Amino acid sequence: MEIFNHTFTFSTTGDTDVLDLTPEVYQKLAKSGITSGMVNLFVPGSTAALTTIEYESGVVADLKQAIDRIAPQDIPYQHDRRWGDGNGYAHVRAALLGPSLHIPIIDGRMILGTWQQIVLLDFDNRPRRRQVLMQVMGQ
Repeated sequence: MEIFNHTFTFSTTGDTDVLDLTPEVYQKLAKSGITSGMVNLFVPGSTAALTTIEYESGVVADLKQAIDRIAPQDIPYQHDRRWGDGNGYAHVRAALLGPSLHIPIIDGRMILGTWQQIVLLDFDNRPRRRQVLMQVMGQ
């Protein structure tokens, strides 16, 4: 078994910024030389998440609206009362979606659906520099 590690760095605007990571992940997967195994992606921090979606403006807008209905920004959060930083909603949103993805690799390609892309969501209330850790395991 081989293991390939890479760290991506992205600048985000916050406020539910959604970035398509798929091209970058494919590029690094090709460099890894691994053709059968698993891609693991992880975003450190408690106000960002990873998921997959059709990265199309309508679906992205729908996802943002759904997230806002589930964990609205304009309601009281205990985190904000304690810390005063106004991003309690961002912590809840990130916890609901989660910080990691695991994608199978077969014949050197990630097994994603035709319209399925890997996205980073930054929920914080300010711009950030986000890291996404990639680990490819296989042969």
